[in-house]
Amino acid sequence: MNNTKRVFLFGFALFAGFFGAGNLILPPLLGYNSGPDWWLVASGFLITTTIIPFLSLFGHAKLQGTMLAFGNKVSPLFSLIYCIVMYLIIVALPAPRTAAVTHEMAIAPILGTPAIWTSLVYFSLVFLFVINRSKALNILGKYLTPIIVIMVLLIIILGLVSPTSGMNPPIFETPFVDGLLEGYQTYDALAGMVMGGVIIISLNKNNTFSYSEKKKIIAKSGFIAMLGLFIIYAGLISIGAIYNGEFPSDVSRTDLLLGLAVKTLGNIGATFVSVLVGLACFTTAVAITVSIADFFEDLFNNNRKVYVITAIICCVTGIIVGSYEVGFIIDIALPALMFIYPISIVLILLNILPDRYAGTTIFRIVVIVTFIFSIPDFLKYFLPEDSLRPITEQLPIAEQSLGWILPAIIAFIIGNVLVNLKKNSNS
Repeated sequence: MNNTKRVFLFGFALFAGFFGAGNLILPPLLGYNSGPDWWLVASGFLITTTIIPFLSLFGHAKLQGTMLAFGNKVSPLFSLIYCIVMYLIIVALPAPRTAAVTHEMAIAPILGTPAIWTSLVYFSLVFLFVINRSKALNILGKYLTPIIVIMVLLIIILGLVSPTSGMNPPIFETPFVDGLLEGYQTYDALAGMVMGGVIIISLNKNNTFSYSEKKKIIAKSGFIAMLGLFIIYAGLISIGAIYNGEFPSDVSRTDLLLGLAVKTLGNIGATFVSVLVGLACFTTAVAITVSIADFFEDLFNNNRKVYVITAIICCVTGIIVGSYEVGFIIDIALPALMFIYPISIVLILLNILPDRYAGTTIFRIVVIVTFIFSIPDFLKYFLPEDSLRPITEQLPIAEQSLGWILPAIIAFIIGNVLVNLKKNSNS
């Protein structure tokens, strides 16, 4: 296989790994709630769902290791703890959510069976794909992804050209920030750190690639995946906005997506989108489980038994959590995302910077400051509403759950000034 074909294969496989439950059901409701301001919401959403994930893949291209490499400059122990926490969140939330969405949109309307049975069959199939790892990546890249892309684009194009009754006004006070934070729920930035490792491991199994060749393949594959996500996210948000006058104010995420499919494709639309959801969710669940199993297999010196055991644990967890409702899984994810996302974004950005601006000292300072100032965003889900107001009122944009950003920037600048002063004094 030449490198061009490999780039497209990995690019499509990456896209399939990213594009799952949240990527389908979140953008239309964002557009629905933003109305004429949909482009502002889309701008914020696309930062956390395409730009930052692409930078994480670029970081993998530079580091060319497992996800442990992202935090090693803080300390190996920190990196190990961070990775374990990250994988626990991914195993317990986004992977099972794919089964829950598949049940609510594709299985329950037709068969009416309990969610636990859907989850059981679903993750049994996921396990079969994960055990056949190389075949799974080929199937994702060659067959399932093109089908998913064509189906979504058909809904978007028909939605954009069909007449509508006009838009309702937006309900968001800060549409850009709302879009930015909603992007957390896609897990795309975390997926970039996870999925990049899958590509690295796949390339490392073929010892013929040099460092620069692997870097180019990862960067180009990532660009293809992110371009696809960019087009689809913007399209889904826009049609959600265009049709927001045709659905009730309390419409759910899943009902809105089904409704849009019916309005654009007619009665066959519900069946059409059910197949689409099933494919998109399944490819993501396979990619997530493969990446986690890869990580622990590599951590234990390429022990195949560890790979299988990890896959079993992931799938059993998926069966249990995936039997709950989608709304419940989304709600319980919020505190975990507010905890892990700021640190993840900082690690991604620091790792793509030149080493002279992001040495060990800078990593430690910025990560510690980010962690401290993101604590209020995590605690607000467990404490009374006004208990943190004295803190959030003192921090710029803290009321929008972004109070960590300015302290992290200041820490980065001051840290670099102090490091350079120390170097100059020593010389």
